[in-house]
Amino acid sequence: MTSPATTTTASPPARRSGPGTSDAGVPLLASLLGDARAAGRGVGAFNVVLLEHAEAIVAGAEAAERPVVLQVSQNCVRYHGSAAPLLAAVLQQARDARVPAAVHLDHAEDVALVHEAVELGVDSVMYDGSALPYAENVATTLAVVEHCHRRGVAVEAELGEVGGKDGVHAPGARTDPAEAVSFVAATGVDALAVAVGTSHAMVERVAAVDADLVAALAAAVDVPLVLHGSSGLDDDELAAAVRAGMTKVNISTHLNALFTAGVRAALADDPALVDPRRYVRRGRAAVAEEVERLLRLLAP
Repeated sequence: MTSPATTTTASPPARRSGPGTSDAGVPLLASLLGDARAAGRGVGAFNVVLLEHAEAIVAGAEAAERPVVLQVSQNCVRYHGSAAPLLAAVLQQARDARVPAAVHLDHAEDVALVHEAVELGVDSVMYDGSALPYAENVATTLAVVEHCHRRGVAVEAELGEVGGKDGVHAPGARTDPAEAVSFVAATGVDALAVAVGTSHAMVERVAAVDADLVAALAAAVDVPLVLHGSSGLDDDELAAAVRAGMTKVNISTHLNALFTAGVRAALADDPALVDPRRYVRRGRAAVAEEVERLLRLLAP
């Protein structure tokens, strides 16, 4: 495994011509997902909680030589108290990466936070109006899309709640393909998160994806599909989801579990440790190794 301080190899690919855009002038996330969708590959999207997560995600992507998405959620912004310091660090990590690395605001229900993140320079946002009545979700998402597209930023949205949020654990929740077509047409989103059997915050990899529904959705809508709650899927299910037509694959809890296990192991090995750098390093290394492995799995 390549450490965060010593990554690889060949000449770095061009990343972007300006904030939020690829060299072709297309929003970076839209470019990455469009290329992956056309090739039948997946793109790994991993959540940043601490700076060490960002370092590990970039290190893993560089070792795998695959593009990656670094995500900062609204909950993470709330934990840190503001968006600017963490996003500034993550954006710098992405700029320095030797692979294409997009920075994405994840699960933002606060439109003001969306606007702030866009001004700070993110490549894309996920506006989550899924808990709103359908018509209100469409209207608010459309306004977000118009605001972001004027500034060269891509937008992901969610139709229908994915399980595990707001007390909902709904393995039976499913997105209707006809409604998905209407939603994409009405809002102009660049990517769509759909409910196909996964659930957020799962700590065991025991969920299953409705591959037939993924295929139907992929055939019905003309934008890349996003799989939330992917921590609950084992390797076979992740690969099957991508083969069926899923493009962006969000993974957070699984990596947090590995990070925490690494820290616990370091403290157990040396109970006298007091320097956080010495035990957090083990968590960072575990995440980097798993990011590399998952990116190779999603884009063989």
